[in-house]
Amino acid sequence: MAATTIKMPPKQRTEQEAAESRGGQGRPVLHRFQLQMDRQTKSSFDDKAVAEKAGRAIKKTHPVVQVVIYDAQSNERILLDV
Repeated sequence: MAATTIKMPPKQRTEQEAAESRGGQGRPVLHRFQLQMDRQTKSSFDDKAVAEKAGRAIKKTHPVVQVVIYDAQSNERILLDV
């Protein structure tokens, strides 16, 4: 008995399907205030107060980690203490 082969045409993907498959492959959006831990940017915020609150919460639970808020507009770094 001979094996038969079925040739299917390639599936055509729509633009929306192609965009969804590349979902996490872009650069993250960085806002003005970036929260950095040990010189690595972990998250960013539009509001300085929100960034400072998040940074202080991290610093409270992990006092050894260096936590800095970087202002991308003025190139200023604010070191957070306990």
